[in-house]
Amino acid sequence: MKKWFDTDTFREILDSLLRNKSRSFLTGFGVFWGVFMLMILTGGGRGFKDLLVQNFTGFAQNTCIVFANNTSKPYKGFEKGRTWYLDYGDVDRLKAMVPELETVTANVSLWGKSVSRDEYVSSRAVVKGARPDYANIEAPKMMYGRWLNDADNLQERKVCVIGRRVYEELFPEGGSPLGERISIDGSYYTIVGVDWRDGNSISINGRASDAVTIPINQARRAYNLGNTVHMLCFTAKPGITMSDVMPRVQELIARRHYIDPTDDQAIFLLNTQLIFGIVDNLFKGINFLIWLIGLGTLLAGVIGVSNIMMVSVKERTTEIGIRRAIGATPQQILTQIISESIVLTLLAGLSAIVFSVLILYGVELGMTEDGILKAPFQVPFWTAILAASLLAVLGVVAGLMPAARAMQIKPVDAMRDE
Repeated sequence: MKKWFDTDTFREILDSLLRNKSRSFLTGFGVFWGVFMLMILTGGGRGFKDLLVQNFTGFAQNTCIVFANNTSKPYKGFEKGRTWYLDYGDVDRLKAMVPELETVTANVSLWGKSVSRDEYVSSRAVVKGARPDYANIEAPKMMYGRWLNDADNLQERKVCVIGRRVYEELFPEGGSPLGERISIDGSYYTIVGVDWRDGNSISINGRASDAVTIPINQARRAYNLGNTVHMLCFTAKPGITMSDVMPRVQELIARRHYIDPTDDQAIFLLNTQLIFGIVDNLFKGINFLIWLIGLGTLLAGVIGVSNIMMVSVKERTTEIGIRRAIGATPQQILTQIISESIVLTLLAGLSAIVFSVLILYGVELGMTEDGILKAPFQVPFWTAILAASLLAVLGVVAGLMPAARAMQIKPVDAMRDE
């Protein structure tokens, strides 16, 4: 009994496809290009998404940030355009009055400061005053040492955590800077940690790599800020939607500072939960377009395979008729045509997968810095398996109509046609 697929059958299929090399190549190229586009777009989209997501790494996704602006509406005898400031008391008030909030913290920022160590100077630094719980908003990536703690803030210790760029400029020789002292505006601070977050990461009031973070109580005292803070940050508890909490927060802050609660310009609230939602929906749309374009191009290639197989069947009318005359069953004819379609589709598609993997590997080499890959641009393994399985299915589909046409050929008609 003849096997469904053996060496002779495979040799026969290749012989049939190689009779017209140019036609087979051009037909296969349509499938090749469709699969190549799908793999490149999938791998490229994945790498681009990872690069963008890295900018949000460590940043709480359910955060709201509050800034103070000039009022735009008069309220209780105060004219519009009044300047007002957030203060440290807002932290305790929000904690007490809004139980849905998990972390409530404050921050002050002083720009354009010059930080020095011996003959080394780091200009354009941002001095930030922060509470220890600010790490719940922007999680530091500690290369050396630790983050600020409660004792540092309560005792107003003159300690600091420096960013990556500041470290590289003040310590060009490398090594641990812990315990070293740096000068900020004539005052000396002891380094207790180095935050190694990249400068491209999302950050508030200045890049993390440019920051020199000191306890907020020490910052308020050193720069005579009193109770004034430049920014409030808070996160919602799990299961709480930030948009539901923000109106109550705005009203509490407005009434405490004699501001019209409907004055959205005076109290600027930035809901990062919405931003993350927009980014997530953006990539869902991008992935949909990637598959739409890739599958559309692939479908066009498969239609080309089907058309060429129809032409091939017409050209081989006599051959198929002779096969039928010497005893070939309709099933054998069907298997032969569909097998040719599958082989042509798979050879073109798998070549595209291999070629796209090599291209994406070259992109990954270009995205590697100091032996560390910034983002994986490679096609996921199961995506490649899915593509190969899809190619086999499409190969069958592409060969169905030509196979049906071949099965209708009668030996007598084939001889008359000859």
